[in-house]
Amino acid sequence: MLAIKKAHVVVTCPGRNFVTLKIETADGTYGLGDATLNGRELAVASYLTDHVIPCLIGRDAHRIEDIWQFLYRGAYWRGGPVTMSAIAAVDMALWDIKAKVAGLPLYQLLGGACRDGVMVYGHANGETVEETLAAAERYKAEGYRAIRLQSGVPGLKSTYGVSKDKYFYEPADGDLPTENLWSTPAYLASVPDLFAAARERLGWDVHLLHDVHHRLTPIEAARLGKDLEPYRLFWLEDAVPAENQESFRLIRQHTTTPLAIGEIFNRIWDAKGLIEEQLIDYIRATVVHAGGITHLRRIAALADLYNVKTGCHGATDLSPICMAAALHFDLSIPNFGIQEYMRHTPETDAVFPHAYSFENGFMHPGDKPGLGVDLDEALAGRYPYKRAYLPVNRLEDGTMFNW
Repeated sequence: MLAIKKAHVVVTCPGRNFVTLKIETADGTYGLGDATLNGRELAVASYLTDHVIPCLIGRDAHRIEDIWQFLYRGAYWRGGPVTMSAIAAVDMALWDIKAKVAGLPLYQLLGGACRDGVMVYGHANGETVEETLAAAERYKAEGYRAIRLQSGVPGLKSTYGVSKDKYFYEPADGDLPTENLWSTPAYLASVPDLFAAARERLGWDVHLLHDVHHRLTPIEAARLGKDLEPYRLFWLEDAVPAENQESFRLIRQHTTTPLAIGEIFNRIWDAKGLIEEQLIDYIRATVVHAGGITHLRRIAALADLYNVKTGCHGATDLSPICMAAALHFDLSIPNFGIQEYMRHTPETDAVFPHAYSFENGFMHPGDKPGLGVDLDEALAGRYPYKRAYLPVNRLEDGTMFNW
């Protein structure tokens, strides 16, 4: 038995807020887990400190599955992003400990590598098509094999997904929520032109992706998917709000553009129908919001039965701990598709020194024991929490947008 001796939560803001769980065992081994939930960070920190950590002390750190089941099934109120992010943090930390004790990088305990590297995609965005394509050319020159394209919508002052900083995009942009205006007709008219210009400029030897950010109805999404078919997208992401899984039946009837969804999913039940009916091509659930490596492996195993691949969310609102966990997961599963990769700021990298690396469009988690990420708590203490919210959208007539 390897008893859990203590655990605590660290909240830090080296450019943006991160919540980290550190679990220590009786022999001095410690593991780290990411518990960041963008815009609701302190809710998860409190859940861990007040409700989860007291239940961990004295338990065997090696009993990862049993602890996962205890935290999930032992609470009457199951699921939800706060609960599942907290469980994920515990799960990541315990896997980190187990792999450190074994003296192996985590992916070796998950069955070993299924590939030599993890293909990632970068984010090219700009206020105009020209700015977006110039950014895409820079990514291509850096070796990226896949690039997500987002461009400002003509006539709108701002567009979610388009940032001023081209490498360190952070969507949580204010002490109170920013309210943006949105026009679906203007958006639908602009996106096909972006990808027509992209294929002309970038060629056909690079994968192109696009994120709708849940802003369309099913029939609007179907029309967009059909309009984009000539440009052979790698995927069209988050075309509609994900709560109604049946929406994807209508989209699927009208377009062959590959569909991706799931970064806001918390449990396998959120994706079950979409996977079993083969209504999507990529499941985007992420380690921290979907209950950790233990639960995400279940989702991937179900998806594998139906030829659905993974494409884990990997924005900068997930800490390097989650990025490392995702890479170990990606490397070890048979039905990996692609991994989102947004670089962290130098300040964040200093707080979370890590072993993972990028080269020629691919990433590798490294071969240090465990996750291969550490936490400089003294440095983290220099960056106090700063409240920040994700923006909200309204239609041009002031209606609160359903996305």
